[in-house]
Amino acid sequence: MQVPFNIPCLTGLEEKYLLELVQSGRFSGDNRFTAECRARLKELYPDSMPLLTTSGTSALEMACILTELGPGDEVILPSYTFSSTATCVTMRGAVPVFVDIRPDTMNINEQLIEDAVTDKTRAIIPVHYAGMPCEMDTILDIAAQHGLTVIEDAAQAALSLYRGTPAGAIGSFGALSFHETKNLQCGEGGALLVNREKFFGRAEIIREKGTDRSKYWRGEIDKYSWVDNGSSFLPSELCSAFLLPQLLSAEEITLQRKNSWRLYRDASQKLVEAGHIEIQSIPEGCETNGHIFYIKTSNIKVREKLMSFLKTRGIASVFHYVPLHSSKAGNRFGRFHGDDTYTTAESMRLLRLPMFHGITSDQIQYTVESIEDFYRA
Repeated sequence: MQVPFNIPCLTGLEEKYLLELVQSGRFSGDNRFTAECRARLKELYPDSMPLLTTSGTSALEMACILTELGPGDEVILPSYTFSSTATCVTMRGAVPVFVDIRPDTMNINEQLIEDAVTDKTRAIIPVHYAGMPCEMDTILDIAAQHGLTVIEDAAQAALSLYRGTPAGAIGSFGALSFHETKNLQCGEGGALLVNREKFFGRAEIIREKGTDRSKYWRGEIDKYSWVDNGSSFLPSELCSAFLLPQLLSAEEITLQRKNSWRLYRDASQKLVEAGHIEIQSIPEGCETNGHIFYIKTSNIKVREKLMSFLKTRGIASVFHYVPLHSSKAGNRFGRFHGDDTYTTAESMRLLRLPMFHGITSDQIQYTVESIEDFYRA
């Protein structure tokens, strides 16, 4: 049996919508499909004001512009994340301050954030790793006490829930990704969730190259002009037409991913009880979207051997991030606050197993049984 690591999600309607777009001849953004995607996101995130972007990275960059980050400012974030979580900070001339993670979820350790706050701190960027929400109540309390902006990196957490609220809709801003590796995808794409009304007007302007063109299209002004800073964060209709059927089927896709996640969890219990592996915990009040299922081996050598063994069985598995603070750019632009107790050590143990929309129970069972065979040997 062959078990690929990922197969991009398709609903079967993408071709239909793309053909409709070609026939319409209107390819630039903020036309029919962009508008319908935004309306659907509003249904999924009723308390947010969503704006489609070219990527999750550009959504984070917009949030940092709206937060008015500048040279010398500091932003607290985990080191165990993708580079975009930090580059959105460094591109504004600000300093990423890395703190350690929790080993049970691989999310930022909320108990360590306050000690990293200085008079230069402007924001916190929690990352909902693998679709498991961070401890947002504590993070929001710290932010309120120190007047900080919370920017949620929810790139992996579309439709995950924290105490009943969608991840990404809790802080001032949330960034979603629709990269082809995500639960909902259009190849490359994203969305900024603006969760505070005071930011929305400027967010529209920043997204449209610093112009008030959105007001013009709505008939609120008779011409548009350059009024603020900004860039081209608007996706084309090609991306939106591809994304729309995924958003329309978002609940169904998420349910399938969650069911696959649970199958993995249940099938792995013998390995966990035997002490061979550890798996992700689910904190109280948190609900994953099933984006990633990972295990942790005892050390990096065992992980490498297991990866090689699974490959011989036709099973693709991968490790994930190299902590940012240990990278060349991380050393140049940022700093780690406190002790690196878990970030590096846990990153060297983590192994991602195949997970995609449409993965079968047989593929999951075969993967887990192969891991059992590895440990028997």
